Amino acid sequence: MNPPKPPPQELIEQTVRLALAEDVGPGDLTAALIPSSTQVEARVVTREAAVLAGSPWFQAVFRALSDAVQITWEVGESALLRPGQTVCRLAGPARALLTGERAALNYLQLLSGTATTTRVYVEAIRGTRAKLLDTRKTIPGLRLAQKYAVRCGGGHNHRLGLFDAVLIKENHIHAAGSITAAVSRARTRYPKTPVEVEIEDLDQLQEAIQAGATRVLLDNFDLDGLESAVRAAGGRVELEASGGVTLDNVRAIADTGVDYISVGALTKDVRAIDFSMRLA
Repeated sequence: MNPPKPPPQELIEQTVRLALAEDVGPGDLTAALIPSSTQVEARVVTREAAVLAGSPWFQAVFRALSDAVQITWEVGESALLRPGQTVCRLAGPARALLTGERAALNYLQLLSGTATTTRVYVEAIRGTRAKLLDTRKTIPGLRLAQKYAVRCGGGHNHRLGLFDAVLIKENHIHAAGSITAAVSRARTRYPKTPVEVEIEDLDQLQEAIQAGATRVLLDNFDLDGLESAVRAAGGRVELEASGGVTLDNVRAIADTGVDYISVGALTKDVRAIDFSMRLA
């Protein structure tokens, strides 16, 4: 698959500066033992099968340390990796490569972990109408990076934050007085913004549809409940299933006919992919 467009370069560099400040601080004491003139070559290898994601952040780490570091990628973003495969080769000042190694690999292992898990879920629901979504359950400061990784894995992004879509949940409904009141206010205040409503039963589904919701969130509905909601909606509104979604049940959820399935585990329960960098 074609790799998705990464976030703006300035945002990538901003997160990388924070990562290097955290790791390097006032200076790398160990790398300083190496003569500044020393040049080396290295390669990055994956120890397990994975979907590659994170190369823009990997590159930005070394670019921040030295313009002299050259990186040659042997595979592209979103590529399927096999165990033992060389991902990229590097050449440049030894100090820069040694100082940036951990921060750069941290991005690759985290984002490839997200992309790999996403790909597994996407394959599990292939052939159904459902699209796989992420959530806002992300690592603070790395939301754009993780949502990019979800796209690398073939998934789709839910709203980026609280600013680009309205999601009316139980507490919002309670505070507003009703679903109808909350949706009406949202439509009046944000006429061009998607409005989603979380519901608990089919009566609320009908109220949300009549109020003009763009999408309805079926949170923690069982399979029978999801099927009933699909029938009751009759295609009048998009339906999203969430809550308790695992690889064991995601196919069954997709088979109910919902339009979307959101999975927090894509970004909050990440198992890092094992990468290593070795000097040649």
